[in-house]
Amino acid sequence: MRILFACLLLVLLFSIGLSKLANHQLKWPQKETPYEKFIRQHVDANMSVEKCDEEIRNKKIYIKKDICKKTNTFILSNDKQVKAICNGKASPYKTAFTKSKEKFSIVICQLKNGARKPPCQYNGTLNHNRRVVVTCKNKLPVHYEKDIETFESNNTAIGKIPMRSNSVPTNIHF
Repeated sequence: MRILFACLLLVLLFSIGLSKLANHQLKWPQKETPYEKFIRQHVDANMSVEKCDEEIRNKKIYIKKDICKKTNTFILSNDKQVKAICNGKASPYKTAFTKSKEKFSIVICQLKNGARKPPCQYNGTLNHNRRVVVTCKNKLPVHYEKDIETFESNNTAIGKIPMRSNSVPTNIHF
């Protein structure tokens, strides 16, 4: 009876282990496309500066298996909006890149103190109004190159002095 119980317990533990392994492989496939890798490493609408360490670890974002990546940027958006960069919602940038027309918020995770091996620790910075520059292949983003800060004002009359309706302009010459 004990042997039967031990065998059943072993089968149960083995099946749980296989189940976890299968789920892990489905979540982060070993053989992902360059686009899938780009989305995993750079697109996360729910990212925050506090989650850099956790997300880089969970998404397995390393240079190699045991070397921390110096900097990783997350675009706070969904894959559909980011994919649109390579489908007409952008303009050419330099020779091989594409710059988004849409502005995004991003989180930049910068490695602390030059740590080289996991556990990697990062400082996060949130930036708004950024155009992102990517490499597109087959109308899909496959490489994050950089971001460009945009300076735009809400005042459409930049450099002009607003006038009240009853004021008289002083620069009119007859």
